[in-house]
Amino acid sequence: MRIVFLTGAGMSAESGVPTFRDALTGLWARHDAERLATAEAFRHDPALCWGWYRWRAALVRRARPNAGHAGIAALARGAHSVSVVTQNVDDLHERAGSGDVVHLHGSLFASRCLDCGHAITPDPILESLDAIDEGVREPPPACPLCGGPFRPGVVWFGEALPEDAWARACVAIDACDVLVVVGTSGLVHPAASLPQRARQRGAQVIEVNPVDSAVTAYASERLRMPASAGVQVLLERFG
Repeated sequence: MRIVFLTGAGMSAESGVPTFRDALTGLWARHDAERLATAEAFRHDPALCWGWYRWRAALVRRARPNAGHAGIAALARGAHSVSVVTQNVDDLHERAGSGDVVHLHGSLFASRCLDCGHAITPDPILESLDAIDEGVREPPPACPLCGGPFRPGVVWFGEALPEDAWARACVAIDACDVLVVVGTSGLVHPAASLPQRARQRGAQVIEVNPVDSAVTAYASERLRMPASAGVQVLLERFG
């Protein structure tokens, strides 16, 4: 069986990674997206943006994969073909042991030059993360090739998804027998179109979410529970 997991913010929330849209605790409830998550904002105040994303990177590195991440990785070690398409920019799926992971919205740990796209190893966003606090201002490092500023490797508002990631996601969705949608509101396009795409191609769509979402209309089965609990149910079923 070919299984694809489409995961969103609810997948990592149980590891302590803040979501974006929660009315009280979400990152966009506490921070202005227009000042932090656009190319224009970065060019206007690169120290503010780079410092904030460095703080987020530190937060993610302190987090640990939860039972949901571990369950998906365990299922992949069985008899089924398992792929992960994630809207999350953290590396928790990889740290849990998943190998086939597509990051639709980029990665916190793939920074590159804003001007020429050059990347270096180790990623400069990882340098001395223990000393980073929320609200710190830090000028981004300069590109060794062109002198331009390094930017986070995430997809900002107004930017297109990485072409390769989107193509890989569509190939996985078109070939799957089961699409499991975990912890996403289904509001962010074009990722939000993937459950409908899978259903139209005859795949079973299972939604794992304690609340209704825009995905619910396309789900053939709903597990009204948090991400880790839902994944464990499916691990027992398919494993």
